[in-house]
Amino acid sequence: MVTLTLLDPQQQTPLQQWQFENVPAIRIGRSPDNHVVVSDLLVSRQHLELCPGAGGTWHLVNYGTNGTFVDGTLVSRGSISDGALIQLASGGPLLKFQIGSPVAAAVPWANLRANGSQIPIRESHLVGVQRGQDRSSAGESAGETPVLPGCTHAGNKPANLFCIHCGQPLKVEGTIRQYLVLRTLGKGGMGTTYLAIQPAGYGVTPQLLVLKEMNADMAKIAKARELFEREARTLQSLCHPGIPRFFDFFVEGHKKYLAMELIHGQDLEKLVFQTGPAVPARAIEWMIQTCDVLDYLHSQDPPIVHRDIKPANLMVRHLDGRVVVLDFGAVKEIGTPQGTRIGAPDYSAPEQSRGQPLIQSDLYALGPTLIFLLTGRSPHSFFHRRGQHYRFNLETIPTIAPDLRAVIDRVTETKPGDRYQTASELARALADCL
Repeated sequence: MVTLTLLDPQQQTPLQQWQFENVPAIRIGRSPDNHVVVSDLLVSRQHLELCPGAGGTWHLVNYGTNGTFVDGTLVSRGSISDGALIQLASGGPLLKFQIGSPVAAAVPWANLRANGSQIPIRESHLVGVQRGQDRSSAGESAGETPVLPGCTHAGNKPANLFCIHCGQPLKVEGTIRQYLVLRTLGKGGMGTTYLAIQPAGYGVTPQLLVLKEMNADMAKIAKARELFEREARTLQSLCHPGIPRFFDFFVEGHKKYLAMELIHGQDLEKLVFQTGPAVPARAIEWMIQTCDVLDYLHSQDPPIVHRDIKPANLMVRHLDGRVVVLDFGAVKEIGTPQGTRIGAPDYSAPEQSRGQPLIQSDLYALGPTLIFLLTGRSPHSFFHRRGQHYRFNLETIPTIAPDLRAVIDRVTETKPGDRYQTASELARALADCL
């Protein structure tokens, strides 16, 4: 028997698991005819093949354009040992290869669901399985926590959240209502963000989530309360794979809390800073996916304007390579009274800077976002006076083809009526540039 476990690329905690027995080969890739289907843009349609050899040995053959790494070494073909870590392309999905059936602890908290590449994962976005067995449907019953008697948690890496042997959390920083806080993700002026888990016993499968805390001082400020509560209400009313799911909103100890889906991935700002400008086809595809989310928001009754579209608020989910739109604290319904000017200056449309956001204001933001993705530079450095107005001057950027330049020019027109009027219209124009 061979067990393959999809791991969180940063924490190396299990997300999903498959088992194979008496198979001539195991095929892994993006194409749906593989044994294990991994929907990630870095993964080729037919990425690699694992084949059994004599004496219980196994061999790997790479077909992926972006390569395959075994324990950090680029491999085209060769034998693979028990416990090896297989990475599908540099920075791509991580699989652990094991000969035999590991203990139930391989999946933390039994049936903890990894959702969409962050944890937890929506079932509709789980890595596909054509053959073999997904342990989330064949393992222990939901809610049970496998524990090995006398487990010392030995051999765990410092960054691990769960024990690789017994599956229990290695460290719990505290408890907020029913949520166990595993790690502090960040602190800011509004409050603190935690990585937490809701254990079994509350009518749901155990799952990791983000717990946002608004501190007591900020709760005294009316505008801060409005934005925090608006984010909770908005997320609660929405259902789209490109938007984090709402789980809970409550007050505890004079502090407000929002529990929401943890999206495991990397935002586009950090991605460009770390790896450099994106190739045009990938940047365009990300913006088309963003248009799909915006089309959903703008189709609500009344329409919802995000008001803070920028690279830092667009995350590429590791599991399927899809864009997820983050930070709904600035959203505004069309038709409500004009309010505070919100949005990053480099990405805000003129009317939004005046406190008059429209759905076309969200579309405008995709123009400077594309400029950043394709150059790695602040869009402001390309913002110059053209005629009677300041506009983006893209003539000197060789990576932006004339047809894409025309799309960016139109979507960043000074007057909203001169831009693309809907997200679907902009998506079609972007698709024509591929």
